Amino acid sequence: MAKFRIVRNEFWKNPIVLEEMTPEDKLFYLYILTNPNTTQIGIYKITIGQISFELGFSKETVNSLLERFTHHHKVIRYNPVTRELAIRSWGNDNLNKAGKPVMDCMISELKKVEDTSLIQYVSETIEKQEIRSLYRSFCDHEITVNDQEDINQDEDDTYLDFDLEEVDGVVSTRQIENQHQNAPFQDLENHLDIGNPMQQSRNDVKEIIEFWDANGFGFTNVSAKQQLLAWLDDSSFLQPKAMILKAMNIACANNKRRLSYVVGILKNWENESLLTIEEIDSYLENQKPVVRQKQSTQGVPSGRAIPARFELDLTRGEE
Repeated sequence: MAKFRIVRNEFWKNPIVLEEMTPEDKLFYLYILTNPNTTQIGIYKITIGQISFELGFSKETVNSLLERFTHHHKVIRYNPVTRELAIRSWGNDNLNKAGKPVMDCMISELKKVEDTSLIQYVSETIEKQEIRSLYRSFCDHEITVNDQEDINQDEDDTYLDFDLEEVDGVVSTRQIENQHQNAPFQDLENHLDIGNPMQQSRNDVKEIIEFWDANGFGFTNVSAKQQLLAWLDDSSFLQPKAMILKAMNIACANNKRRLSYVVGILKNWENESLLTIEEIDSYLENQKPVVRQKQSTQGVPSGRAIPARFELDLTRGEE
């Protein structure tokens, strides 16, 4: 992954950018081209939650932008199953020169792409034959140039029809294709939480960030906040927001306001298969040491009390 990305001056002269994009679209497009997840091949993994956090947009806005850039502007594709984004013009703008280090880097990154139709998609704008051939060597054998027309026709059914960040049990594009062949695809709405999950997710993020900022974990430490928020989507907890806040409370109580300490607590809970607040409370209660009661000596006289008017005569009995 490069530490910088080049945006050409021609970006602002592009008719799509100049005439069709709103100011919000232009910011989003620049983010798509230059964010830290971008790769040498123009295909990279990124979650809706990360985009939302880094741009300050709601998840609904991010979903809307992804849909507009896919179907209206037609400059990207986003696979919500594998969470991979592909930039159509990447090959034309960035892949006109090739050398062994560059080719080695591209080979390494192409091997990691799960949705190989995205490789085919980016390869169409690559002018250099050597690089275009490299891309197409990584495409599934089922996907050929002749099949591209069918792929374009199915595009609306493949991308951005739903937010799979809220769907359980989705593992790969290949498995979904097998399900289509063997049985009708079940209605994904049955798997969604009741209510508005995106609104709830946004509220969870806000609550965690507010707790972080208000309790001295580091107001400007954006990277640490991102890593902590990843536990909302990438943990096995049944109550991820509550578990994160619980771990942060424990860190505050022990005066250990560091990301590593909070993450260490969360990892320990996962390793112990403690997935709810109730299980944590029960576990912590059982870990409390038994305090033995000490016998009190207060009020127990050490000897006989001396009468109030007693006079001690040391010579008594001596003659």
